[in-house]
Amino acid sequence: MLTGLKYQLELFWLSLGFFSRLPIPSDTPYSEQRMNQAGRYFALVGLLLGCLCALVYWVASTLFSTEVAVFLMMCFSLMLTGAFHEDGLTDMADGIGGGMTVERRLTIMKDSRIGTYGASALVMALLGKFVFLSQLAQSADLVVVIIAVYAFSRGVAASLIYDMPYVSDIDTSKSKPLANKQSQLELTILIVTSLLPLICFDTGLMVALVAAGLIFRFALKRWLLKRLGGFTGDCLGAAQQLTELLSYLVILAWFGV
Repeated sequence: MLTGLKYQLELFWLSLGFFSRLPIPSDTPYSEQRMNQAGRYFALVGLLLGCLCALVYWVASTLFSTEVAVFLMMCFSLMLTGAFHEDGLTDMADGIGGGMTVERRLTIMKDSRIGTYGASALVMALLGKFVFLSQLAQSADLVVVIIAVYAFSRGVAASLIYDMPYVSDIDTSKSKPLANKQSQLELTILIVTSLLPLICFDTGLMVALVAAGLIFRFALKRWLLKRLGGFTGDCLGAAQQLTELLSYLVILAWFGV
């Protein structure tokens, strides 16, 4: 039993190391198989990151205005993840916005330079988060919102691995370990850990968030299949960012802000 728990902890460390800049034990074993299995803990990593960001917001809000506290929290979040998901959103926007064929779109997405589509998407996403969170602070417990949405958005994004083909160059892509399918067990763990934080909300709001997430996932999946024929690592990052923004909007609508 202890061996099994150690193995699961090592998978969590791999997931944490992949999606954040937080240090993990240097002796954590790595293999493509383990990295693929670590996908089950993506939402749990989001939960941890959400707790850390919520803590920064709470401390900052005792010293500064809500807007300043939100800004500092967002800066901390970007440093915590190395803007990993924001980079995915930027690359996907550039690729799908600027390419006329699947091959061209994938080529543009691999380009480290930022184009007009990517810059616009990045600016609007960050501005949207700032506005939404600043508004939410007036009627909701922002600490709870941050924690829950960070986990939920990563669960929705990572679930795309389960039933979509990976279309990037797996020999050169940094997301090569994600190219394999998720097992039903891994998907179940991912879903459970992404939904658990939502129990802090009213039942109606929880249902609204899950429904919005499912509709968005369905629409994004169809759109990506049409535009790319599947997903890339950048698409997962974009999915997380868009789900996060959508979740904030749903909560804003629920409270009538």
